[in-house]
Amino acid sequence: MKKIFENNATDRRGFVKTLAGVGAVGVASALGIGIGGQRAFAQSQGYEVLDKPMPTGDPSRVEVLEFFWFGCPHCFAFEPAINAWKDSKPDYVDFVREAPPLNPSWEQHSRTFYAAQALGITDGMFDQTFDNIHKNKQPMRDPKKIAKYIESLDLGVSADDFRKAMQSFAVETALKRSVVRAQQAGIRSVPTIVINGKYRTGNTIAGGHQGIIDAINERAAFEHSAA
Repeated sequence: MKKIFENNATDRRGFVKTLAGVGAVGVASALGIGIGGQRAFAQSQGYEVLDKPMPTGDPSRVEVLEFFWFGCPHCFAFEPAINAWKDSKPDYVDFVREAPPLNPSWEQHSRTFYAAQALGITDGMFDQTFDNIHKNKQPMRDPKKIAKYIESLDLGVSADDFRKAMQSFAVETALKRSVVRAQQAGIRSVPTIVINGKYRTGNTIAGGHQGIIDAINERAAFEHSAA
């Protein structure tokens, strides 16, 4: 696959601005079918099949990947359903998340997620951050305020350390990876779920939260039995 980014954040920002230019707005950015040439065909079962499977973390496992944005109300509304599924998922399934900054306004939220991941505090901040944005009506756009908020959660990370993590090489690498994975998946909105790098589902495709969960369960079981 053609390399999209070089060695700095400028290239990535240019790419996300290009994506924004094709209609990425707020909640469910219309990114256009087949980013980077990828296309898929719709299935009545509530999922689409990617023309070209994307790599997963461990080929011996079944990966369920959620693309999300902290600022997205649809992602926030989906959290109870995906969290309940996660708590009862089969042992053979790995659940992972990516927060690609597909619109320039998403970047600080993406950095927040990947900084927390790098510092090992994701579990302690994830649901609270969604709540702070959507229930407490805090936009969390300012890195200084974000860092102070994380410090207030008493997770053992100071505001200064969190701000440094947000600008770290590890986070820059994660941002680039996330946008490349979004391109590979050809996502058009968030939340979007990709099952084992082969099947894409979301609210529009599956008809709602339960449809998404049904598609995840059916395709994950299929992939496990076919391994």
